[in-house]
Amino acid sequence: MPDDAQVTRRPGGRTAHTRERVLSAVAAILTEEGFDAVSVDAVAARSRVHRTTVYRRWRDPGGLLADALDAAREQAWEPPDTGSLRGDLTAVNAQVIEALTGRPPVTTALIAASFRSPAAAHALRAFWEDRYARAAVVVTRAIARGDAAPDADPRAVLVAATAPLFHELALMRAPAAPGLAERYAALAAAAALGG
Repeated sequence: MPDDAQVTRRPGGRTAHTRERVLSAVAAILTEEGFDAVSVDAVAARSRVHRTTVYRRWRDPGGLLADALDAAREQAWEPPDTGSLRGDLTAVNAQVIEALTGRPPVTTALIAASFRSPAAAHALRAFWEDRYARAAVVVTRAIARGDAAPDADPRAVLVAATAPLFHELALMRAPAAPGLAERYAALAAAAALGG
């Protein structure tokens, strides 16, 4: 398994182009064929990057998947600011729904792969910790506006809003029903107001 420095550095120039090609190949193979098809050889062939380069940088499928998640974490993302906690949570939920139902299903494929690869599991936890930390401002803004109780726990509010989406869409494989984002946002916002 590659060390953290290998997977988290942000290369530039030709190295960045190579990384982009490799990670694009990882996503394509993962969504089309599943975790078992992700190998150094398959990724090298799909990306047209020499096998030695792929092996030297990523070592194994776990390293490839971990870097795919790290690349997602590196993307600029800020939570929405609609002016209300309910609106912000609804907008966050809409983004979660889009990620879980999008085509190709990269997000759900990476979640599934994390159960098979310790490196991918570690990277997935880091990704979600980062997203929860960035999204905490949604609740701290709500507390300042009086939309949430002063002792509202940002992470608990965010989990209350988003976890049902993962349950319905990823675990139960239900279709995204109209109003799904709003329903759980409203419940979480009401709970936040009560503390």
